[in-house]
Amino acid sequence: MLRIVVLGAAAGGGVPQWNCGCTVCLAARSDNPELISTQASIAFSRDGIHWYLVNASPDLRQQLIATPQLHPARGKLRHSPIAGVILTNGEVDAVAGLLSMREGSPFSIYAHPRVLAILQANSIFNVLGEKNVMRRAVEVNQPFEPTLPDGSPSGIEVLPFEVPGKGAWYLEGKTHPAGSDGVGDTLGLRVADKASGQYFYFIAACARVTDQLKARIRGAPLVFFDGTVWRDDELVAAGLGQKTGQSMGHISMSGDHGAIESLAGLDIGRKVFLHINNSNPAWLRGSDERKTLERAGWQIPGDGTEITL
Repeated sequence: MLRIVVLGAAAGGGVPQWNCGCTVCLAARSDNPELISTQASIAFSRDGIHWYLVNASPDLRQQLIATPQLHPARGKLRHSPIAGVILTNGEVDAVAGLLSMREGSPFSIYAHPRVLAILQANSIFNVLGEKNVMRRAVEVNQPFEPTLPDGSPSGIEVLPFEVPGKGAWYLEGKTHPAGSDGVGDTLGLRVADKASGQYFYFIAACARVTDQLKARIRGAPLVFFDGTVWRDDELVAAGLGQKTGQSMGHISMSGDHGAIESLAGLDIGRKVFLHINNSNPAWLRGSDERKTLERAGWQIPGDGTEITL
């Protein structure tokens, strides 16, 4: 059995974003507090005791406080059920929360060498001393089994795979610590319980849906997928920025070749959008955009939503 908890569903900045007065952020601050969402991350477990995070958002401390499944065990002065963190990219959204895990509890970081190189190049991450926090390299299309704190196998198999996307935006125009060539900056994950065979996919960043990706996720019981923007020029049209979804490495929910259209007819059991920007009108319940995605079988989860497979 796999248990998955959505820690947050929003893109960078969360909802409401600290400096944003857009329609969604205003609604979250006033009449619709249910819109409040922290930045995208999930936790999963096979036994309900040991948990693994997928990405460590800047809101991680808040998320851990709000999630009883991730609280220290009663009666222990120092303890955490978090056995590991799996990073799918090197963006601030995915790695900044690691700094909230610097108080000495042991866990492992699993990431592609290109992302590990980013951590290695930034000395602030040295607060996660390797005596307690092991950094373990993973490779594209090579399944691995994350370990429990005592080194024993977890019974979970994780398969990282390449997803069309971009490297971390703060490295644009700069030399990547791992060099300019190679894949691994943007990964999707297939997470499976080795005993039951149940599995799900996590794809929080994706620039386009290829035929190969469709074939991979066809028939999956659960898919978490990039829902950053409703339309590609959303930020520009709203006066919130100059970048399109594509220029940031994200597919839109709607339109020709958008996620809703591209993933239709793949017999996916449950389709969940994550990494949703505050500019996205689909946040608003009752909006035409929300009705459209729900009619297509998609959902936007609230923080703390638990799914069992």
